[in-house]
Amino acid sequence: MSTNALSSPYPVQLTQATFSLEYHIFEALLNTTDNSVIQYLQLHLPQLQQSEVQQWLSEQEILIDATTANFDSQLAPGQMLTINLRNHFEQEVNTQWQTLWQNDEILAAFKPAPLAVSRTTRNLHNTLISLVRRETPFVKAQLLHRLDIETSGLILLAKDQQSDVKWKKGFQQLIEKKVYHAIVKGVPDWQEHLCENQLAERIDSAIRCKMYVVDPTEPIESYKKPKACKSIFKCLKTQGEYSLIECRIFTGRKHQIRAQLAALGLPIVGDKIYSHQGHFFLKRLQLENGLIAADYQELGAKNHLLRAVELQLRLSPEQDLVKISCPSFAQDLSLELYNNIDN
Repeated sequence: MSTNALSSPYPVQLTQATFSLEYHIFEALLNTTDNSVIQYLQLHLPQLQQSEVQQWLSEQEILIDATTANFDSQLAPGQMLTINLRNHFEQEVNTQWQTLWQNDEILAAFKPAPLAVSRTTRNLHNTLISLVRRETPFVKAQLLHRLDIETSGLILLAKDQQSDVKWKKGFQQLIEKKVYHAIVKGVPDWQEHLCENQLAERIDSAIRCKMYVVDPTEPIESYKKPKACKSIFKCLKTQGEYSLIECRIFTGRKHQIRAQLAALGLPIVGDKIYSHQGHFFLKRLQLENGLIAADYQELGAKNHLLRAVELQLRLSPEQDLVKISCPSFAQDLSLELYNNIDN
């Protein structure tokens, strides 16, 4: 994996040269006749060559409950299978995800920040989908939607491929309500605000991934494929120069909440793209080791303070809504600011 600092906009804090890949052994995934290490890893890593597993075994890089595995080793429920990958580097992330609700087909998880939902230029194994597949019996789990690396909170996964096909087709009908909380810099002059506009990338933007609220007084050619979006913002609390905003979104546009709040003069604390005119996002691209503590001090947080706190699911017309929630930010907003920003 490349260690070029310019290949990723995220801080370059890499794990040690030996990266441990851990698999929880579940009875439901064991074969009735062959529970060998090779068979188990082929289930999890179907693209893996058998010769690679054999090489790991011969080099004593595979452990079962901290004991070196061999070619005859058999697995049992409750054990931990560990592969030590030499000279593999990944960005340090928070891997403490949690299951908050599930049925036979869907799993609702809490994703911490920062944690990518799927592979990036920095992380192949320490992603939400990879962790779920290694730490649960759902080795074919699929993401039903996404959250940004720095956005925490609720996310839905299908437990297997059949469920993925089923629910992705009807995903718009599945999600009845989606609510986020954000801590912003500033105090709004409204208690509740309906925000309807168009979002798009600008062709002249220094940050390619940044979304802008379309200005109707500017030539439409300045924007790339504008799309209508709708949100309702409600001010839940103010504390000093900061506010806690409830965000209910009715469309799922890229960076919708972040871009709309910034356009209202209320950038989310810690947002490197939509606060400080994107200065810290661009600065981080240029630095070998990412931003320093003083930068995070000015940003107010190491990760942007946006969290998906509530989902309401319509599993069928006959069933009542399923409400899933997770804790919001601390009511004392100062506890969320400047938290763990030492670099």
